[in-house]
Amino acid sequence: MRVSRRLEAVQAPVIPIVGDLLRATPGAISLGQGIVHYGPPPEAVDGLLAFQADPARNKYGPVEGHPALIDALRRKLDVENGCAVGPERRIVVTAGGNMGFLNAVLAIADAGDEVILNAPYYFNHEMALVMTDVRPVLVDTDDDYQLRPDAIRKAITPRTRAVVTISPNNPTGAVYPEAALREVNEICRQAGLYHIHDEAYEYFTYGARPFSPASLPGGAGHTISLYSLSKAYGFASWRIGYMVIPEALFEPVRKIQDTNVICPAVVSQYAAMGALKAGAAYARGFLPGLTEVRETAIRELSALAPRAVFPVTQGAFYFLLRLRSELPPLRIVERLVREHKVAAIPGDAFGQKACSLRVAYGALEKSTAMEGLGRLARGLDLLLR
Repeated sequence: MRVSRRLEAVQAPVIPIVGDLLRATPGAISLGQGIVHYGPPPEAVDGLLAFQADPARNKYGPVEGHPALIDALRRKLDVENGCAVGPERRIVVTAGGNMGFLNAVLAIADAGDEVILNAPYYFNHEMALVMTDVRPVLVDTDDDYQLRPDAIRKAITPRTRAVVTISPNNPTGAVYPEAALREVNEICRQAGLYHIHDEAYEYFTYGARPFSPASLPGGAGHTISLYSLSKAYGFASWRIGYMVIPEALFEPVRKIQDTNVICPAVVSQYAAMGALKAGAAYARGFLPGLTEVRETAIRELSALAPRAVFPVTQGAFYFLLRLRSELPPLRIVERLVREHKVAAIPGDAFGQKACSLRVAYGALEKSTAMEGLGRLARGLDLLLR
């Protein structure tokens, strides 16, 4: 008996690997997983009470999501993202942002087709492509982890189906300027490609303003936008995201979602309707604390130069460190956990060829995050000598 050859080619998910190391090391602090330290707003709990009021809500809901939630998302997109959802495009509620990406790939690409990822990439995007027999084509970003539109243009072949961008970025924290995203979107339009843009971290910026390609005139037919409530509303386990797609993809995506999940969890959608009443102000209320932790991270990690260097990016809650070391990055992670009781994520999971680590500073309360950053800095100072 054997497993699928496609799955054998997919990289092992790195978060559980590091999680196993942490469980075997009592007292270790994780700067690995990209989640927030807070939970949902009270309005989300009120949404659960509304769900319980009617036993009929325990049945399947619409494949594309509850109409009231879709209406709330339509208003949010119009006001916050400058994206008018009308006859040319649709909203589909998904079981998290990852499902939105997989829906998009299955809807637009066949086995042997290509999708351009800007490296470093989000590992679950690369995993989804390999899983579906779609070839990831990697285009390196620059030294500040910013897009290189000319390199993207040169990477397009007759098999290319889409270009993927993430801003604010996972794993680097980079925020792509409007001009760069406009250029990529126009490259896609001219080449007859989809532009898949992930905005899961849209509320987490520090002195920068994110831009939504979905707001561009004439972009409705080729722009796919992905969003998530996981980060902004402390909703990671509730599994609610959504996608904005061209009308032509609505039926294909409904087929995929009906087969995969039937419908997003209705109880979670009611919680999401409540969370949206709290609005962006809820997530932004935590930014001062995150900013303080971020400044500590910058101070502690900058002291390691030139053995560890990183651009000070302006979004999400990540820094991607380039390390001067001959050790494999997973070996460095193992030693950090066992010898210094702190974890990060090896950069090769994100397509980095040189030794690197992703540091996530959003998942912990301030005092714990500060302690973890101190342990990381001390540990790397010893390991990189």
